[in-house]
Amino acid sequence: MALSLQQQAKRRAERTRRRLKAVANGRLRLSVHRSDKNISAQIIDDVQGVTVAAASSLEGGKGKSGSDVAAAAAIGKLIAERAIEKGVKDVVFDRGGYIYHGRVKALAEAAREAGLNF
Repeated sequence: MALSLQQQAKRRAERTRRRLKAVANGRLRLSVHRSDKNISAQIIDDVQGVTVAAASSLEGGKGKSGSDVAAAAAIGKLIAERAIEKGVKDVVFDRGGYIYHGRVKALAEAAREAGLNF
């Protein structure tokens, strides 16, 4: 039986996450979640199972939208600053099955410019 588009996306994200964990070599994972209205990012330590740093477009309060590229870039810069405060410089980028384009790309490039290496 054929999988629905949602099931295909979930399976692709899980497959990608397993592969990233295998090749991480002790690096933490920068995980991105994108919805229609918001975007969020987490730095996750898979060995200990804890979130080291997190940033979301929901933190800005009312009036700020996370559905544009500028907001995604701001979140990328914010997550990089929080990670560097915790002593994390090298991460593995987990786009979670999302295409590397638009808001996901803006978040990644802003995080790189702010000092994260991936």
